[in-house]
Amino acid sequence: MQQNDIIPHLFRTEYSKIVAVLCKVFDLQHIAIAEDIASETFLKASENWAVKGLPENPVAWLYAVAKNKARDYFRHVSVFETQVKRTVKPDEIEAPPDFEFSSQDIADSQLAMIFAVCNPANSAGAQVCLALQILCGFSVEEIANAFLTQTETIKKRLQRARANLREDNFQIKRLSETAIQSRLHTVLKTVYLLFNEGYFSKTNDQLIRKDLCSEAIRLALVLTGDPLTNTAGVNALLALMCFQSSRIDARTNDKGEAVLLEQQDKSLWDQALIEKGNYYLVNAFESKEVSKYHLEAAIAYWHTTTAENKWQHILQLYNHLVLIEYSPITALNRTFAFAKVYGNDKAIPEALKLNLHSNNQYHALLGYLYAGSDNDKAIRHYRQAVSLTKSGAGKQHLEKEIEKLR
Repeated sequence: MQQNDIIPHLFRTEYSKIVAVLCKVFDLQHIAIAEDIASETFLKASENWAVKGLPENPVAWLYAVAKNKARDYFRHVSVFETQVKRTVKPDEIEAPPDFEFSSQDIADSQLAMIFAVCNPANSAGAQVCLALQILCGFSVEEIANAFLTQTETIKKRLQRARANLREDNFQIKRLSETAIQSRLHTVLKTVYLLFNEGYFSKTNDQLIRKDLCSEAIRLALVLTGDPLTNTAGVNALLALMCFQSSRIDARTNDKGEAVLLEQQDKSLWDQALIEKGNYYLVNAFESKEVSKYHLEAAIAYWHTTTAENKWQHILQLYNHLVLIEYSPITALNRTFAFAKVYGNDKAIPEALKLNLHSNNQYHALLGYLYAGSDNDKAIRHYRQAVSLTKSGAGKQHLEKEIEKLR
């Protein structure tokens, strides 16, 4: 990894860990204090590393600086309160607690932070936005893209959500089983959105952002590590992410261009991840629960197979999925599966019924379906998809499809 890329990468993977541990150790009711310390740590890293180069262990360096900054901050707070409140004697100043950024401390703190942020004091949508920002380091633009919403709307939603947390006496603590179960749906949605932003990146010239995918899987593994959160839904989501991640290296070529599923070099698929996906999928179906994550994981499983009738199975699963939780993307994917089973001509009316004129994937699908039978219409839809696509790599792929039709 290039030195210019290391700090953004570490910010994505380590920032939330630092914030979570600090909030738990110091029993903070204001996340902003921990966020300020974490931000100052990364600012110092960018200044120091630019002059002295990367340390031997950048992550350990960040943790050491964050620990020192935290102890200095709370020592200064204690001294200030002693000076203001004359009744407190200097020898009564409580020293900041000693702590480490051990793997167990990080896992415990992040698990507690996940559920503390997903607080019913906020609406479900606001909980997800806040979690994406605090736990995952999402920018406002990335959150807006994930929700297909204006950035100003997201800014206001985040401000209200943070104010609600303060008023509800935000605290990192072990929740009851009932509280965990009531918040788990929002937690899973957050992890799911994080993975999707990495797997189908809309805010970067990269088609895939592996750091986001890895972080989503890591958070899901944290959930499986606790008996109260090791549920069928968590295992289903983890299976889905393993299956999808197994094909990451085959989804782009050496130029960073997209490679469609049918054209991928299957020797590049990660068989170890596929086996892990199978493991978690079996765990997920040990209960009678069937969630959207179960269905999507089953669809992803069929994509990793070479069975001749796999598209019939995939279409049946999509038929079920659109009934339990409809979304435009699910409907588009179902239409693609429909085309695979019944042919492009019969799928075109199905696609047109969706009427998603402002969706780039809708026009890309229609371009694919019309190709070969009406190339003029195919090109028009591909051009519309280009105009609606933010990703540079995505635009490049669509332009290549247009060139083929010409």
